[in-house]
Amino acid sequence: MSSPVETLGGVSSVRPAKPRVLVWRLCAIALVCGLVGLIRQEHLDERLYFYLKTHWYADSWEGRAVWLPGYKARIEAQPIEGVTQNLSAMAFDHDRGNLLAVTNGGPMEMLALDRSGKLTARYPLVGFDDPEGLAYMGNGLVVIADERKHRLVFFELPATPGPIHMDSAQSLTLDILAGGNKGFEGVAYDPEHDRLYVAKERDPRQLYAISGVKGSLAGKLQLEVKDLTEWVDRFVFSTDISSLDFDRRTGHLLVLSDESKLMIELSPEGRVISYRSLLGSSDDLEKTAPQPEGITLDDDGELFVVSEPNLFYAFRKD
Repeated sequence: MSSPVETLGGVSSVRPAKPRVLVWRLCAIALVCGLVGLIRQEHLDERLYFYLKTHWYADSWEGRAVWLPGYKARIEAQPIEGVTQNLSAMAFDHDRGNLLAVTNGGPMEMLALDRSGKLTARYPLVGFDDPEGLAYMGNGLVVIADERKHRLVFFELPATPGPIHMDSAQSLTLDILAGGNKGFEGVAYDPEHDRLYVAKERDPRQLYAISGVKGSLAGKLQLEVKDLTEWVDRFVFSTDISSLDFDRRTGHLLVLSDESKLMIELSPEGRVISYRSLLGSSDDLEKTAPQPEGITLDDDGELFVVSEPNLFYAFRKD
């Protein structure tokens, strides 16, 4: 076998590597760099860390958390009849016992659905720009996050289905790091503390808590805005935020990611409690949810997700 070391005039020298060896080395380096980049981009290292951490403490959390790993699909990717595209955001109306959703184009509407995904009412949205986030605040009060305008729009749900006019609603604009079509994507309401959670989708991802909302709408101005982006930077291992929901029973916040196909549960301190994937290659889904844009829990703890273009999912605890 030949040696890569040769002796010339009594002096040892290293023989240059053959071109083929250099190519293989460069390919190996490129592969390693690519894998490292993929791991960082998709937060795979953080997913593994939180998987181990949450499952170590599963016994202590399961009785007092939403506990997303315990949910299995009851309805998967069911098209909603009467809706063809742009289905986005979801909330549960605790007073009427139905689901609310929005479409942000073709046409622009708020929809009422039953818990099997059947369309029961339409509310045309007149004068809205790009409705993306949605939350129900109780006693008929609804808030929609208008993404491009960085605007929160508050209105009373009509007693009978009909148009909802932007110029008849109240609104709050937070033009914070405006980013065109990467603005406010998720909104959730905590009734105990009269607090809205508002999320910016990405570039960068941000999270805010706005307290005193209902009181201010009633005429007593008492707003307090708190930046919770640190929660996102430290604990939300997804590339974007497409929706939020607040669980009144546990006080935990649910975060949905379209790009990462993830649902994440956060404690009142912003720490990850549990998560589950919406990929078809994992858990119990036959196919990956194409573009999950809305998430909500009902009073019985059943979990609902909507995905563009018009797909409905329902999950129930084992």
